[in-house]
Amino acid sequence: MAGTSNTAPGDQADPATATFVAHRNLLFTVAYEMLGSAADAEDVLQETWLRWAGVDLDTVRDQRAYLVRITTRQALGRLRTLGRRKESYVGSWLPEPLLTAPDVAEDVELADSVSMAMMLVLETLAPTERAVFVLREVFDLSYEEIAEAVDKTPAAVRQIIHRARAHVTARRPRGVVSQTETRDALAAFQLAIETGEMQNLLDILAPEVVFLGDGGGIKQAALRPIVGSTTVARLLTVGFDRIRAEMTVEPVQVNGSPALLLRLDGEIDTVIALRIDDGLVSGLYSVRNPEKLSHMDRETALRR
Repeated sequence: MAGTSNTAPGDQADPATATFVAHRNLLFTVAYEMLGSAADAEDVLQETWLRWAGVDLDTVRDQRAYLVRITTRQALGRLRTLGRRKESYVGSWLPEPLLTAPDVAEDVELADSVSMAMMLVLETLAPTERAVFVLREVFDLSYEEIAEAVDKTPAAVRQIIHRARAHVTARRPRGVVSQTETRDALAAFQLAIETGEMQNLLDILAPEVVFLGDGGGIKQAALRPIVGSTTVARLLTVGFDRIRAEMTVEPVQVNGSPALLLRLDGEIDTVIALRIDDGLVSGLYSVRNPEKLSHMDRETALRR
């Protein structure tokens, strides 16, 4: 793992290792919010560690800012490569879901920034816009710190954040949903899935609900967005009728938001993350691509 040391238990870690480990969860969150891929975020952390290990710490005034700068630059390079991969991706591309602890949901701003709905909005930004938006709006870095990270002037960063904010505001999910509203909607959706009653689905789905499926060309999934409560309810009813006998459903927190974890014969098969507006499910993000489900067997720590 990036940043781990070969020192024996009880030995004092060297300063570079200790600093990296202290900020590791923050750096992972920065990389993940920029990339939407935990696997690529882990690779970025490895690259960040290799560069950090060669730095003369006596020349570093703010170690946290310096590490964030290295991580941002590595993530920007990888983001451009990811963009080319997504162009040839089979079907809808969804962010890699992360099983998260309750403390992520309790940090409303962090949970909003890593939600599936918001991560898809971030996908519509240009790479530098995404980096600037994430560093300013989520991690509250100064314009000067961001300028160093993205090789722009502070004045240029101010212009970029102004454009990015307007872009995101026009597309981001509406407002904050209460925990009670979230629990009730998730429970109603789970019951509808488990019983197979189409009317129960229609009662909890928003009229213009959007369903996105990601099988990555490996597992069967909808190749394009499905829109409308009747169409989505029919899709879910038919799909789950085939596997209900082998299926178990568990409510979980994914990216700080409500989700269902589906297992077939005990093996993780699908993660369905929900977007909830006004007590109804307005977005369903179904990830079946097994290459994206490796972080669903353990909680991932996210930090600001």
